[in-house]
Amino acid sequence: MATGGIKQGEWADKRVFTTGEAAQVCKVSQQTIIRCFDSGRLTGFRVPGSKFRRIPRDELIRFMKANGIPLDPLEGGKRRILIVDDDPAVNELFVEVLTRDGRFEIETAETGYEAGLLTESFKPHLMILDYMLPDINGNVVCERVKGRESTKDTRIIFISGVVNVSDVQSLLGAGADDFIKKPFDIDRLVSRIAELLEMNQNG
Repeated sequence: MATGGIKQGEWADKRVFTTGEAAQVCKVSQQTIIRCFDSGRLTGFRVPGSKFRRIPRDELIRFMKANGIPLDPLEGGKRRILIVDDDPAVNELFVEVLTRDGRFEIETAETGYEAGLLTESFKPHLMILDYMLPDINGNVVCERVKGRESTKDTRIIFISGVVNVSDVQSLLGAGADDFIKKPFDIDRLVSRIAELLEMNQNG
């Protein structure tokens, strides 16, 4: 409906925003956005032959992060989670629990290679990563994800049943955000996911 505005979930696919749309997303006045644009704090471009300002999605995200504004409206409210484990039963458990939670979009992978491809296409906000994968160890996947500009902000939680204390320290040193030993408490893990993604614990 043209007069009804854009529903929250529809911001997820928008690539360029007007100052009015940016104001709605950031929950500030349009004048505030215009002031930030004109002062250079928020960059973009003007429509040729007019005074209209346009803000690319990447720049709006940068501005929101810099000013501590939640990105929820741009992400349709759901966070993308990639589960990487070579045990199908573990993947199924996570899919079932996180889908039932309702706040997450889930993909799974069983190898480090598959995880690398999905990280590029799915762009997860968070990855639950088994340490022992059939092709490469999880720490290699972690270093690659954290070392790439486009995915460096992806949160990573390692899970494993066979890692000693020194290995845990090296995983955290590789850029992991947390390590949880198998068998784990699934409710505690979901709470930790919400915490790392700065979501409301009550959903």
